[in-house]
Amino acid sequence: MNDNIFELIRTVELFTNESIIRFNEAYEHDIGISSILVLAELNQKGPQKSSAIAKELSYTPGAMTNIANKLINEGYAVRQYDDQDRRRVMLAITDQGQHALENAQATGQALRKDVFDTLTNEEIRQFRTIYEKLLDQLKNKW
Repeated sequence: MNDNIFELIRTVELFTNESIIRFNEAYEHDIGISSILVLAELNQKGPQKSSAIAKELSYTPGAMTNIANKLINEGYAVRQYDDQDRRRVMLAITDQGQHALENAQATGQALRKDVFDTLTNEEIRQFRTIYEKLLDQLKNKW
């Protein structure tokens, strides 16, 4: 049984890696998945401290600093300073960042549709059931 589990894990890893490669080839902006996840956080929750984003996405402070700097340098995000306390710095998405995020979402949806079109409706139902079961296990056990 362990061999089957490890073969399954390896196949999932290969699928994930190949999906990321295909996404990066299709995506027109010069930012990676980590930056897109930060833009999604900013879009969903509004301006935030970099430390809060790092904690939410499980990034190290150093990695988050690099991502924030790249987003700012590319015009996808800006630093906002609190008028009451200039030490408080927030990261905020720009219109250009919003466009890049929308493009990433459209690119990802097209890629997933193309990949999952190979499955039958029954296979999709089974796949979803399995992933929901695994997700429940992760959420409830840890």
